Amino acid sequence: MLDVDHSRRKPTQTHPSPSPSASAMLRRTCIVLISLLSSLSALATPMQNLTLLGQHPDPEAVVQEVQRRVNVSLSRRQTLEVSQSDQSSCVTGNPIDDCWRCDPNWEADRQRLADCAIGFGQYALGGKGGQIYVVTDSSDHDAVTPRPGTLRYAVIQSDPLWIVFATNMLIKLSQELIFNSYKTLDGRGANVHIVGGGCITLQYISNVIIHNIHIHHCVQSGEANVRSSPTHYGWRTLSDGDGISIFGSRDIWIDHCSLSHCKDGLIDAVMGSTGITISNNFFSHHDEVMLLGHSDSYVPDSGMQVTIAFNHFGEQLVQRMPRCRRGYIHVVNNDFTRWEMYAIGGSGSPTINSQGNRYTAPSNRNAKEVTKRVDTDEKKWRDWNWRSEGDILVNGAFFIASGETVEVLYEKAYSVEPKSAALIDQLTTNAGVLGGSGNNLGTWRTERSGGGYGFGDDYSENMLSGSPSSFALSSTLLPPLFLLSSFLLLYL
Repeated sequence: MLDVDHSRRKPTQTHPSPSPSASAMLRRTCIVLISLLSSLSALATPMQNLTLLGQHPDPEAVVQEVQRRVNVSLSRRQTLEVSQSDQSSCVTGNPIDDCWRCDPNWEADRQRLADCAIGFGQYALGGKGGQIYVVTDSSDHDAVTPRPGTLRYAVIQSDPLWIVFATNMLIKLSQELIFNSYKTLDGRGANVHIVGGGCITLQYISNVIIHNIHIHHCVQSGEANVRSSPTHYGWRTLSDGDGISIFGSRDIWIDHCSLSHCKDGLIDAVMGSTGITISNNFFSHHDEVMLLGHSDSYVPDSGMQVTIAFNHFGEQLVQRMPRCRRGYIHVVNNDFTRWEMYAIGGSGSPTINSQGNRYTAPSNRNAKEVTKRVDTDEKKWRDWNWRSEGDILVNGAFFIASGETVEVLYEKAYSVEPKSAALIDQLTTNAGVLGGSGNNLGTWRTERSGGGYGFGDDYSENMLSGSPSSFALSSTLLPPLFLLSSFLLLYL
């Protein structure tokens, strides 16, 4: 059941009945409109993909630009390897990481991150240009009147904010965390875990960046009032329990997050969402990983455009990496290390452009196929544009391409063919939340510390019964803390 904010519904309006002459005119107008629509019906199909605000008019150009930037970064790394004998360069060949991580003083200019996105979500500004908000309080006791200093107080504000964290935190949500537009969640320098009710909801907003956050053990919540802005709160019905739910939103970038163990999807994007990049994330321990598209019949999702790049789809994943309905999905340079059913699925004639990925099939001989056309006869899906170029297929994996015009469609978007599996290792080696002494970004300690718990890659169910806790940073990189005092709730 999709989440509905009942408070967004407009009240029923009453209008006076039209006079007989007005009714006749209305009927004539309707007849004219129907005639015009009928005459334009032949043009309706190609125009369906131009319906969403923020949709790029030439997706192939975006694909080419992604590959150009990857090639530039890889060439730079190769040049440095030849010229530097110590091999200590920070350049990885990953264009997103190379954009900011080579600066040892990156924390002095955190907002530079907003210039580093690639793909369809490259225009996501997040909180660029806004003030820095430091989360100092890990509690989430009141979803209607959140306290200043909490994460919930920050994400609902109307102005752009770049949100950072004073220390390592476990934030146990009481309800969905509903964002307002122009926000960046920047977990660099701390180790931040978001769990509990919801978790993150991006509904009818734009320009959000979520970076370097653990999101896991998200459960259903709702049947409660939740605030979504300083001037609005409303009744929320039962949520799906997604890690990140993108609903009717655009210009979204999710980078270097680790997601697992959620009730429904880890990331779902539906109801006319577009302009999305999902990059450098680590996914594990989940069944239905990612859903892109509301339904086969929901026409606005034909304009959905999503880039999925440099992610590691890890252990104990079953299916939907992603599962696509309509839209244009570019899956590039990811590492799929086994699945239980399939990796990429779809229905409703989505365009899927798979380039330079490594697909490692499971040992189950009945689950070797990368692709799955869901509940669709071959007579229908044989014309869908699904293309595999430069992919590495391991342990018997195979990709069934389709589309009569696929050669023409993808000729200009052709990916550089990986020469060895080492290229994928190089591009995805830092997938997930960054941490540890090797990358100088700080991490939680693995032992008990300060009365709380540190967690490894596989999170324990027991952690949900504990209270939110803060932990000491292993390396402190945050600048001197300054709290915002200019953002006050207008209506509580």
